[in-house]
Amino acid sequence: MRLIGLAVVLAVSLMIAPLATEAQQSARVYRLGFLTMRSGPTDNPQLDAFRQGLRELGYLEGRNVVLEVRYAAGSEEKLPGLAAELVRLNVDVIVAQSGVASIAAKNASKTIPIVMASSGDAVRQGLVASLARPGGNVTGLTLVSPALSQKRLEMLREMLPKLSRVGVLWCGGTNVVPDSEWAETRAAADVLKLKLSSLEAPSSRDLASAFDLAARQRAEAIIVFDCSRLHPSAARITELSMKSRLPALYPFSFYTDAGGLMSYGPSVQEAAHRAAGYVDKILRGAKPADLPVEQPTKFELVINVKTAKALGLTIPQSILVRADQVIQ
Repeated sequence: MRLIGLAVVLAVSLMIAPLATEAQQSARVYRLGFLTMRSGPTDNPQLDAFRQGLRELGYLEGRNVVLEVRYAAGSEEKLPGLAAELVRLNVDVIVAQSGVASIAAKNASKTIPIVMASSGDAVRQGLVASLARPGGNVTGLTLVSPALSQKRLEMLREMLPKLSRVGVLWCGGTNVVPDSEWAETRAAADVLKLKLSSLEAPSSRDLASAFDLAARQRAEAIIVFDCSRLHPSAARITELSMKSRLPALYPFSFYTDAGGLMSYGPSVQEAAHRAAGYVDKILRGAKPADLPVEQPTKFELVINVKTAKALGLTIPQSILVRADQVIQ
């Protein structure tokens, strides 16, 4: 009888052990860092999308995950200090909302996994060895697509058939992403017989002078490049565009949400939502080095009809039928 009793106890113990281990794992609270160039929680649809992605995967803030969000408010100079702060907190993963945020995070730690919620050319920026084999502690999503430059110019020409001069609002400087985008846009402009005017705005303080330059150079429309330093000023940029009576094409939909005329590019919200999947895989044991970087497969065209009317423009039906979203 004693042997039977011992066998029963042993069997019950073996059944309980994995349950206890599973309970311990499920009880763990993960600490995630989120590093962004944006200004705050009400100015960041990507953060909302990332949070939604976490919830769908079973990560609930206050229960099994803590989200440490650090805002650089458009100042690239603040990123290294904010990244170092997240490292000191010993977060399990750092999610970086842009390429420059990813660079700051990588410079701060070579061991903490880093997930890019979006980035430009991650290879040229030195973030990963290759998209297929990142090879370090960084992975995630890149939003770069060389074909975008020509498609954006073609859309502007389709909307404004007599268009001859386009102003390009960009960060300038030595940032490899705007630099490569400028080269691609210049090549596309040559094909379309368009003249480009460079409107450099290294920071939000330079926006007014950039639009003054657009007027002096007689720009008839503008294209805004993907520049994380300027994105927090989306509302200001759309305001200056309207004041200057310049039709503008933007890289992301949060510009059209802020009153911009038209945007064409990858969905930053979708990218941030997908970033949660990378975080989940890493928390389950995957290594960033083994997780290929995703490129955009879907591009969204958003048109603000209200803004078009205010500018006295009629959006061609050929463009409207291709729109993923029309803001009335």
